[in-house]
Amino acid sequence: MISDWGIGEIIAAVLMTAGLAFNLLGCIGLVRLPDLYNRLQASTKCVTLGTLLILAGVLVLDGFGAMGVKAILCVWFVAMTSPTAAHAIGRAAHRGRIPLWEKSVCDEYAKDKEGEAAAKAAAEGEVAR
Repeated sequence: MISDWGIGEIIAAVLMTAGLAFNLLGCIGLVRLPDLYNRLQASTKCVTLGTLLILAGVLVLDGFGAMGVKAILCVWFVAMTSPTAAHAIGRAAHRGRIPLWEKSVCDEYAKDKEGEAAAKAAAEGEVAR
C-alpha cells in the first residue's frame, strides 16, 4: 500500500512518474511533429530528461548500492551521448540537405560558414564535405 511508503519511496515514485511523463511526451512528439529536426528535438530533450529522472528515482530508491552506482553511470552515459548523437544526426541531415518544414521560421545553421559552404555546394550541384 502507498500508505506504508516512506519519504524516499514517495520521492522516487514522483521522479519516476515525471520521467515516464517526459518519455511519453517525447514519443508523442516523435510521431506528431512535422520534420526530422523537430522530431529530433522532441526525442532528444524529452526522452533524455525523462530517462535521467527515472534513473534519479532509481538512485533515490536504492541508494548508493550496486543498482544506484549503475544508475549514476547510466546518467553520465545518457547525458553525454544523447546530445552528442542528436547534434551529429542533425548536422548530417542538414549537410545531406534534408529540407526544413515549410513553416520553419529560420535556419540558423545555414548562417554559419559551414552552412554557407554546404548551401553554395548544393547550388553548384556538388556534395558538401
